[in-house]
Amino acid sequence: MTKTNDRKTPSLSQNANNIRCRNAKYLNGPERGIVPDDKVSWAVEFKEYKPVEYTDPKVVANPVWADSDIKADKKAALKFNKVDGKTNRKSHVGEYKVVDGMPLNVSGRTGITGRGLLGKWGPNHAADPVVTRWKHNDKGEQVINPNTKKPILQFVAIKRKDTGEWAIPGGMVESGDSVSATLKKEFGEEALNTMKMEKKQQAEVSKQVKDLFKKGNVLYKGYVDDPRNTDNAWMETVAVNYHDHKGTFHKFKLQAGDDAGHVEWVDMDSSLKLYASHSYFVMGAAKANDAHW
Repeated sequence: MTKTNDRKTPSLSQNANNIRCRNAKYLNGPERGIVPDDKVSWAVEFKEYKPVEYTDPKVVANPVWADSDIKADKKAALKFNKVDGKTNRKSHVGEYKVVDGMPLNVSGRTGITGRGLLGKWGPNHAADPVVTRWKHNDKGEQVINPNTKKPILQFVAIKRKDTGEWAIPGGMVESGDSVSATLKKEFGEEALNTMKMEKKQQAEVSKQVKDLFKKGNVLYKGYVDDPRNTDNAWMETVAVNYHDHKGTFHKFKLQAGDDAGHVEWVDMDSSLKLYASHSYFVMGAAKANDAHW
């Protein structure tokens, strides 16, 4: 598990200020246009702003999870800031602007337009389960950090195949699905590889996950500073902490799913380097459980 001390854990204000999705090359795409810190907000005039337009070929191919190209398809009358059929186009942050039929990133400029790697115009909703347990030594004793004098909390982390970064095993809320259903499904698929299990084992594990996920603590609901964000498409999430008070998670054998390169229990610590805004969510879980950070 890679750790680093050269970057602070994102605060809520940083999480909403397009740090990771600005002034850098887009994932497998072009360089973003430069956006100074004082020009991120749409409320600030930026006459020189000339963002690059980019939508990944996989999205252009119009798979079932993606919207049609509203620029090319004039009949695609999407209902922004509303629940549009089975697709939730509302933002957790509040109402976002729509200019010339195009939704504007609720957090400001990113230096690139189009959808990039995201399927939906406007908010793309995800759900991130922060699954935690207390760390114990070989004697079964709770491990205490010598500096903070607080117990060490562990969480389930996966290594993403697309960026190589460690992350929470979450995923996209598909049209028609609820956040709670997505939380359980994504944890099962990404951290336990339930898709590769036989039906009997899959049903048994799914029941255990369902029982464990009955009670969770919402850590965050809102915009995510994600490297896939653009001016017209962005990530939002609901991050929920499910803490194992009874040691039930010891029954699970962690196994990475198709979208993950590796999965393991990781000690929570302020030096962790995680994908997107995930360090912020993990920090929230540590503080909520009065654990070491």
